[in-house]
Formats: sequence, C-alpha cells, structure tokens
Amino acid sequence: MASLFLKTPGPSQSLPKTHKTHFVLPQNLPLSWRSKYRAGPAAAVRIRCGLIDPDGGKLVELIVEEPQRDLKRRQALSLPQIKLSKIDIQWVHVLSEGWASPLKGFMRESEFLQTLHFNSLRLGDGSVVNMSVPIVLAIDDSNKNNIGDSSSVALVDDKDNPIAILNDIEIYKHNKEERTARTWGTTAPGLPYAEQAITHAGNWLIGGDLEVIEPIKYHDGLDRFRLSPAELRDEFTRRNADAVFAFQLRNPVHNGHALLMTDTRRRLLEMGYKNPVLLLHPLGGYTKADDVPLEWRMKQHEMVLEDGVLDPETTVVSIFPSPMHYAGPTEVQWHAKARINAGANFYIVGRDPAGMGHPLEKRDLYDADHGKKVLSMAPGLERLNILPFKVAAYDKTQNGMAFFDPSRPQDFLFISGTKMRALAKNKESPPDGFMCPGGWKVLVDYYDSLIPSENGRVPEPVPV
Repeated sequence: MASLFLKTPGPSQSLPKTHKTHFVLPQNLPLSWRSKYRAGPAAAVRIRCGLIDPDGGKLVELIVEEPQRDLKRRQALSLPQIKLSKIDIQWVHVLSEGWASPLKGFMRESEFLQTLHFNSLRLGDGSVVNMSVPIVLAIDDSNKNNIGDSSSVALVDDKDNPIAILNDIEIYKHNKEERTARTWGTTAPGLPYAEQAITHAGNWLIGGDLEVIEPIKYHDGLDRFRLSPAELRDEFTRRNADAVFAFQLRNPVHNGHALLMTDTRRRLLEMGYKNPVLLLHPLGGYTKADDVPLEWRMKQHEMVLEDGVLDPETTVVSIFPSPMHYAGPTEVQWHAKARINAGANFYIVGRDPAGMGHPLEKRDLYDADHGKKVLSMAPGLERLNILPFKVAAYDKTQNGMAFFDPSRPQDFLFISGTKMRALAKNKESPPDGFMCPGGWKVLVDYYDSLIPSENGRVPEPVPV
C-alpha cells in the first residue's frame, strides 16, 4: 500500500451510530442504494476532529450583501469598465467564494511576484500560505488609458452587465514570458491555457479588492452542484464528518478511480476516524477542447452513484469552479490548497496530476511522480494530509480494476484515457468491470453527439 503522509494528529472523538445524512445530488435521483452507517475498527492513531481552518484563519467571501446590490450596480455604471472573458469570470467566481483565501481580489504586484517565485504568500503575521498559480486580470493599453486616475473600476460581462467592482487598484506590467515560464516550466507554443488567457491578453495586469455584486451563476442546469466552500463546510458539518478527503478529476470516473476513493475511506476508518466523507470534486472551469465537457462528466458521475459504485451516504459531489492550467506540479498545489478552504484535510493525488503531453514533442510535459512529491513538501500545505496512491489497472484474473501488482505484470491491462476515448467513440465495450454500465453509456452518448449531423456540421464541445 502506498505511504500516507499524516500531519494533523489530535484528540479522538466518537460519533453517534444513528447519524443521518443527505446527499447533494439532483432531487430526483433515487436513493434506494443507500447503505447504513458502519464505523470501522479504531486504530492506534489519535485523530484531530473538526474541519480544517481556512488559509489565513477565516474564509474570505467577497459577495455584496443583497440590500447593497442595487447601490453597487449604480456605482458600477459610473466607473471605467473592463470587459471580462469567460475565464476571467471563472476567476471572479473562485475569488468571490473564498477558494483562494486569503486573497481578497485579483493579485497586486507583490502577490503576483510571490506566487511566481515562491509558490506562496507571506501574510502580515509572518505565516505562509500556499499560492502557486497567478490569479490576475489582464488589461490592454486602451483599458489603462481609460482608467486614468480612477481608484476603482467596474468589471462587466460581454453584454456590459456589471459583475463586480475592483477597488484600490494597482496596475503593473504583464511580463507574459516570465509568467508562462515560471508557471509551466516552458514557453513552448501550444500550452492550452496560455493560448487562451495569456498570449493574446493585454500587456498590463490590474489588481485590487473585489466586491462581487451577486453570486456567479451559469444557468446551465449545473448550478445546484456548485457549492461554495462555506456551503461545503456546512454540508460536512451536517454529516458529522471527522475527516474530509478530496478527489479532483477532469475525466469520467472509472472503477479504478472508485477503488482509490473507497480504499482511502477504508484506510481512514482503520486509522480511527468514524465518519470520513469523500468530496468528489470535478473541475468545472476552462478545460481544453478534447476533454469531455463538464455537462457530460456530471451525467457520468451521477450514473456512477446511481449504479452504486460510490456510496451516496459518504460522498458529496460538487463542482470546483477553477479554470484548468495543465501546469503539473505547480498547479496541483493550487488544487490542494483550494480544498483546504473547503474543509478538506486529506487530498488524494495520483500519477501526473494536472499533467499533459508536451505541446511540441511526443513526451509528457512533467515527471509523473513529481506532483505527489511536491505536495508532500510544498510551503503552506503542511496542514494538509497527502494521500498518494498506487496505479490502478484492469486485473484480468479478477475481471475488475485492482492496484497494480508488479510481481505479476502479465495479469494487468492498462486502459489509458486515449484508449478509453477510442473505445467509446467506436461504441466498443471496455472489459467488464472497467466502468459501470450506466457511466459507460453516458460516455458513448457523448461521442455519439459529436458525429456529423445531416448538414455535415460537427457539434463542438464547449468548455464551460
């Protein structure tokens, strides 16, 4: 079994066995497969109970109180305006709910430089919190000239509706090459996020304190899954969770993923936790075009629970609103740090987290093991317990997914994401036990939807 980096021992506490919970999924999803609560054997490890504190000690929430919203909208109309892209709005969402606590808005230059050079921020009391990816807003020369001497600007969407006000602003140079090199370790052309958000962006960055006029909504049928850190903390408290372990993915859930998640819960029960709860937390911001879109991934995740692969009694499914950088060991720190703010004290990390292929060469951009190694020693993540896992593969002797046993490699079949997508596109079935039937059907239906229609046009997957 892979090693467990345990960092937060403390006093143990028991929970009532009659504890009842509810599952955060669409109301019409059947719950007949709920299993009853069973506590595992107590272990010698003494356990720290209660949710982990947010970075900085307090969750930052930047959404204007409802009685003040009309006033702020009127104020926004009198200010210089900056038009936001879809990715910019996703970052406003991230900041507004406190995923990036203790940040109170888009980064000023000192925060930007600390992020690029140290992957962390030093707070006023001398403590350090992790921050590995820049959360910045780019503007062009025209924007900068239009702002003039104003200390505040309005941030608007593509229809000029005010989204937020940025106060006490600071404008500084956007060194795109340095930002790209330090975030990805390369400036090779073809990095998906860089092409979308940096290469053609303005030559200036603007930072300041955000006032977000109202909660960010997408009206795509998935807003009910977008729980804020505060809402997730409330949910974990209602469930009497004494441990929260987070699993992020941007792909469909196969039975190997499920094995990792259920085995993690088993290990936590053996350590002495009474009610560890899984946060299944798919990434919901920008993803590259060949990734399965969020709408289809969420349908697939629902079927995984409906088919009983994961237990709804001990699972919370929610969407993480961050855009995806594909920046490997640098970005995985951001993914872990954000889950601290949502209340998770354990984070599952696997092979090549946030990785991708090199944009120009036929090789991986990052060392597959560096992500979990970096997490175990990253500044500002000392409070988070990192759960590295072994590779899961299809065990032909068991007709199901299992942890790879190097003593009998001939018994295992590795089904890569590329192979999985090829099977689904061709409507071929994977080996029994690779993915639940309902989840596989959703994946096949997605690729079916991309088949050219009668007019010859192919529907394009649109990043959410």
